Amino acid sequence: MDVFARRLQVLQAEAFTATLRGIRRGIEKESLRVTQEGHLAQTPHPAALGSALKHPNITTDFSEALLEFITPVCDNIGEALSWLDNIHAFTSGVLAQQGEKMWVASMPCALGSDDSIPLAQYGSTHAARMKTAYREGLGHRYGRLMQTIAGIHYNVSFPDALWQVLRDDDGVDMPLQAYKTQRYFDLIRNFRRHLWLLLYLFGASPALCPTFVQGRAHNLQPFDDKARSLYLPFATSLRMGDLGYQSNAQSALVVCYNSLRSYIATLKQGLTTPYPAYEKIGVRDANGHYRQLSTSLLQIENEFYSTIRPKRITGPGETPIHALHTRGVEYIEVRCLDLNPFLPCGIDSETAHFVEAFLLWCLLDDSPATDEAEYGRQARNQTAAVERGRDPALRLETADGDRALPEWADAFFGRISACAQLLDCAYGGGHYVASVALQRSRLQDGELTPSAALLRAMREQQKSFFRLASDLSQQHAQHFAGHPLDVGREAYFNEAAQASLTSQRALEAAPQTETFEEYLARYYAQYAVV
Repeated sequence: MDVFARRLQVLQAEAFTATLRGIRRGIEKESLRVTQEGHLAQTPHPAALGSALKHPNITTDFSEALLEFITPVCDNIGEALSWLDNIHAFTSGVLAQQGEKMWVASMPCALGSDDSIPLAQYGSTHAARMKTAYREGLGHRYGRLMQTIAGIHYNVSFPDALWQVLRDDDGVDMPLQAYKTQRYFDLIRNFRRHLWLLLYLFGASPALCPTFVQGRAHNLQPFDDKARSLYLPFATSLRMGDLGYQSNAQSALVVCYNSLRSYIATLKQGLTTPYPAYEKIGVRDANGHYRQLSTSLLQIENEFYSTIRPKRITGPGETPIHALHTRGVEYIEVRCLDLNPFLPCGIDSETAHFVEAFLLWCLLDDSPATDEAEYGRQARNQTAAVERGRDPALRLETADGDRALPEWADAFFGRISACAQLLDCAYGGGHYVASVALQRSRLQDGELTPSAALLRAMREQQKSFFRLASDLSQQHAQHFAGHPLDVGREAYFNEAAQASLTSQRALEAAPQTETFEEYLARYYAQYAVV
C-alpha cells in the first residue's frame, strides 16, 4: 500500500472524516477600477470604501485603481463566496455613484503610459509610507503596466485534528506545529509539480489588449486583421507567463521548498543580495524621495512571485519569514487563479471545490524532495501550460520522459476524486465530487475551458478583448445593481468604512517615536536574526 492509499484509508473512518470539517478558507480577489468607457480610473480610492490601510475587507494592491477584496476566514465555501459576493455588491454600488465599474478580467483594460497608473496611497504613517515606497520600487524595476494584472488568491488551512491523525499515522514523534510546517511544505512541492493542471483548467487570460505590451518584446499573435487584440491560439493563462509578474532578475533565484529552513535560507538570499541594476536606480533621489526600499534583488518577501506561498499571520511591522521562522506555517496561499470574466465575482463554487480537493490530494500523496533538475522541469512545464495548454500536441516533462497533458492528469485524477469523496462525506452533499467530474470533462475537451470560452466569445461576437471585457464588466455591474445588499449587510460595510477611516486618523495623529529611516532599519534588522 502506497502512502496515499494508507492515509486515505485512515481518513475514511467516519470519525476521522469529520475532522475535515475544520478546514478554513478565505479568498482575496483583485479588480481594476475603470471608467464607464473602460479606461483606468484616475480617481483616488473612494472614501465611501473606507481606508485602504485599515479596512478588513476592502483595500488596494499596486495602484489606487487596483481594488483588493478580502473575505473573512470561513468554515465553508458557500460562506466565503457569499462574503465575496457581498463585498462586490457594496463596492459596485459605490463605484456606480462616481461613474465607474470593476474590470472583470485578469489582463488589464486599455492602458496609457506608466505615468497614467497611480500608485496606491495609504497615508502618512511609517507603515503607510513603506507600502507606497515598495510600490514605487516595483514600478522602477518592472514598469507600472505589469502591475495592473489582477488575480485571485485562495487561502486554506487544515485543522489540528487532521494533523494529529496524520502525525499518528506517520508514526513520528515531533511537536504538532513542527509536523504541520513540514507537511505544508510537502503539499507545496506536490502543488508545484502539478500546477500545470490548474493553469489548464482555470486559466482565463489567453488574450490581451496591445497596450499592455507596448514597447516590450513578446511572442503574441494578432487576433484579427486589425490587431485590436493579441493572443496565443492555445494559451490558457498569459498572466502566469513571461508577460505577467515575472522578471529576468528573479529567474536566477531558485527558492527551495524542501523545508522551512531551506525556504527561508534561499529567499533570504534575494532579500539581502544587492542587484546591480537596482543599485543604479538608487534608494532615494536627489530630493530624498524614496525610489525603492532597497537595492536587493527583492525589496520584501512579497516581491518574489510564487504560485503558492507558506503563510503565517504577521504582527505589526513583522516580516513574513520572521513569522514563519518563529511560529511555523499556519496556512497556504494559492496564487495562480485567473479571474473568470464570465463570473460576476471571478470565481465560482465549482472552482473552489475542485481547488480544495486538489490541495487535499497534494497533502495526502507522497512528496519527495525536489532537486535542481525537477525545478527546471516545473518551470518549463508552467511555461508550456501557459502558452500551449490546450494544444493537443503538447507534451510535458516528467522524470521518466514526456507525457501528454491529459494522459498525465488522468493518472492522478482518480486520487483527486477520492479526496473529493472524503470532503463530501465530511460536509454532506456532492459538491466536491461534482466539481471533479466537471473538471474531468474539461480535461477531455479543451473547448470547455474558460480560456477557450473567452477566445470563442471574441470570435463569435467579433469583439476585441478590450470590448468583450468592457461589455462583461458592464453586465456584471448591472447584475450587482439588480440584487442590492440587505439592510444589515449594507450597514456592516458602511460602519466598517467609517471605522477604518477613524482608525487611520488616530494612527496619523499619534506622535512618531522614530524616523522613517529608523523604522526601515528596524524592519530589515529582522532578516539578520532569521
